[in-house]
Amino acid sequence: MSGCLTAMPSPFVNHFLKPLALSRPTSPDPSNQKLSVNATNSTQPHTKHELRSILTTLNQPLSVSLIEDTVGSLKKISSKGEVSGFGLDPETDALKQAITTKLLAGLYAEGIDSCLAQATNADTEAEWWEEIERSRLSVSWYLLQTSPTRLANLAHVILEALRTRNLPVSLSAFTPSSIRQLFPSTDPRRPNVVNKALFPHLHHQTLPITTTTILFSSADSRQKGSDNLTSKLWKILDPIFSLTDLPIELTRQECNFKRKQLEKIRDHRAEALGYLAGMRGDLALAIKDPGNIQPFVKSLTNIIEGDTRKIDSDADQTGAPPDPWQGILYLSTAVFTTQRTSYQHLLDSRQLLRPSRLTLIWPKLVLLPPLFILALRSAYASRVTLAELAIDSKATVEGFIRGWLIDPLKDVLRTVRAGGEDGVIVQKEAIAADFASLERMTLALAKDQLKYTPEQLASFSRQIKLGDLTPVLEIYEEDIKRPLKSAVTGTLLRSVFIQVQKAKVDIDQALSGIDKLLKSQELTFAFVGVAPAFGIVYLFGGSLVALWSGGRGKGKYGGKSKICGSWAAMRRIERLLISQPKSRHRDRKGSEEQQTISSTGAIPPLTAGLLLLSVARLRTYAETHLPLRSRLREGFLEDVGDLENPDLGRADKMRVVERMWRCWGKTLGWGKVASISDR
Repeated sequence: MSGCLTAMPSPFVNHFLKPLALSRPTSPDPSNQKLSVNATNSTQPHTKHELRSILTTLNQPLSVSLIEDTVGSLKKISSKGEVSGFGLDPETDALKQAITTKLLAGLYAEGIDSCLAQATNADTEAEWWEEIERSRLSVSWYLLQTSPTRLANLAHVILEALRTRNLPVSLSAFTPSSIRQLFPSTDPRRPNVVNKALFPHLHHQTLPITTTTILFSSADSRQKGSDNLTSKLWKILDPIFSLTDLPIELTRQECNFKRKQLEKIRDHRAEALGYLAGMRGDLALAIKDPGNIQPFVKSLTNIIEGDTRKIDSDADQTGAPPDPWQGILYLSTAVFTTQRTSYQHLLDSRQLLRPSRLTLIWPKLVLLPPLFILALRSAYASRVTLAELAIDSKATVEGFIRGWLIDPLKDVLRTVRAGGEDGVIVQKEAIAADFASLERMTLALAKDQLKYTPEQLASFSRQIKLGDLTPVLEIYEEDIKRPLKSAVTGTLLRSVFIQVQKAKVDIDQALSGIDKLLKSQELTFAFVGVAPAFGIVYLFGGSLVALWSGGRGKGKYGGKSKICGSWAAMRRIERLLISQPKSRHRDRKGSEEQQTISSTGAIPPLTAGLLLLSVARLRTYAETHLPLRSRLREGFLEDVGDLENPDLGRADKMRVVERMWRCWGKTLGWGKVASISDR
């Protein structure tokens, strides 16, 4: 019997068994080893060389043939009497012990890897069926995809029935009336041969098909409730709806059945994984003390065989020989191969795996070529319109880029280079000219009317620059008392013109302030003008990048899909630690053991296995999608390692989960992915 048990161990198994690396015994250095009297035998060097060769061959992935050859070589060495026994030669003893423990550790790693792979495979398939079951459209599409297979099964059943009854095979035998005569049904609610051929899950269903009863009863209630046009129309269309709803509902039940069966298989393998994970300490003891090897082999055999009730039994009920080498051989050849065969047989016999890729894509292969030809014909018929549309689209894109991106950016650069020195509303020279005119008019009036000396005029000039025109206002107040006389012979008109000039200067100064405000915000206005175009480009470019890379797991931290998967794994881990699901096949002793485990704070094997299943997904996600040599990746993997540690109890792992939500939830965006719609 030969065949490879597994490929190289998964990263999860390598990390899980890393603490045992220090516990493995190493062969002593022959240069530093004092040989005993028996070591002088000329055959001893050859024996040690052969043992070292065997130990070297165990560095490759284990296979049944490799284990058989190793055990056979060890028996051959012992039968020749080249090694008189353990303990006579320390180096030979250490080599034999190293070979035994390496085989033991390899088979233990293989057991964990096998259970993890099978549980992961069952869980992945169950999730696929759940996705199909969730949507009526997906169920209908799946029914269309599998319709050729169902019809082929029905044809095979009909041909077998015709051959059994010695009836001729003709096309008339496949008509509905002939099928009813060939497979008469006493109870229409019970699944008959035709139903089971079209929907194989009905082979495992003992309850009657109640879907038709539910449909017709709901229709009857609607008809009794109202006697209008709607009820009459429903009475006409109800048989048609029933014919379409019944196959869809049966297909949904098929998806539900397969999902539940896969979940049972997943739980069974996860429970074995939990038991195996809890035996890491036992393996460390077996590595240190050869006396613990035989109990460890028996327990490992019981777990792989699925009989966990024998783990704590003292009696040897496994059928494993007392020789540890024979026990390892029995474990590798019989148990692992049988377990894999039974697992695959269970999946194949109940058709629990998703259909083949050809089955899933055949509707597209049939529909896409005609649709593609129709699209080409339509495009060729509308080639003139499409050409004009392409030209208009090109002009629109060019106008958008030039008018809304390039030109506004040039204006921004021009504004930065100019520095905002020129006025926008009013120039500085105009303000200075108006103020100088006001000063001259005011000083002339003061000189003519008030007879100011040069010193007084200089002082008054300084007041004017400060906006103080009190002497002129006093003249205006006196003139306004005699407006007619002052207008003809006085200075009323000059005072009024000065007031007008003063108002003009005030307006110029106000406009100058507004001008300074606008100049200070000119760069802001320039960026506001180009911001909408940048927003459109950003959204369009981001959509293209997300469409191209996000769905392929190449976005940041793997994209939304991978982040959503890590979020689901974290939520599942926390839910498992809170609920701690129990095994579905527990006897009274197992229930008492479950209560004892819960009271001590330890994690039951089923919960531990399901927990490791989700933790393995987190490790795969971190090692695949988180940045290399980053604090995020290192810290995340450290927390994942704490969750993998079987020595930590439920309370400790709950604190680890809380720490992961607190440290990585915001960074990875776990709070946002929950709102992502289903694909």
